[in-house]
Amino acid sequence: MIYNSSTEIKEEVLVDVKIDEGWKIVVYNDDHNTFDHVIERLVATCGHDPLQAEQCAMIIHFKGKCTVKSGSYDELEPMCTSLLEADITAEVEP
Repeated sequence: MIYNSSTEIKEEVLVDVKIDEGWKIVVYNDDHNTFDHVIERLVATCGHDPLQAEQCAMIIHFKGKCTVKSGSYDELEPMCTSLLEADITAEVEP
């Protein structure tokens, strides 16, 4: 096999990426919030229905954390701030 180093091949690759949609709010377990408080805040802040919020609260309790909402950073940041203001341990993660 002979390799000609003067030959270049250019290839265009189109990539379709949703840059701002890969964010999530993760809520972490703690020792001071009640199930009812977490459920109420998830309903009020994240728009969960009560059953969904209860399921998230159970996952948080047993697994230590749960992704409660996904979307763009700009959409999630105010929700996360609201959860933090309600003394719920949460963060927006990529």
